[in-house]
Amino acid sequence: MTTAPPPPTSEPDPSALVCSGDRVGLCAGCHRRTHRYGSGGEPLCQWCMATAKKQWDSHVRYTSTRG
Repeated sequence: MTTAPPPPTSEPDPSALVCSGDRVGLCAGCHRRTHRYGSGGEPLCQWCMATAKKQWDSHVRYTSTRG
């Protein structure tokens, strides 16, 4: 199964479209606009987070704060 490549970084992460503008910031990986601050914010967009998770081993636990 192949996955579709992420859209261009000029397009925001879908999370940035559903939060208030003061919670939007740039992804630490690709600089795409994403929900970065406040409750539910993440330092990486969904595509960079997926790549990061692939590199983690079984000892790393991650709990998303997004709804």
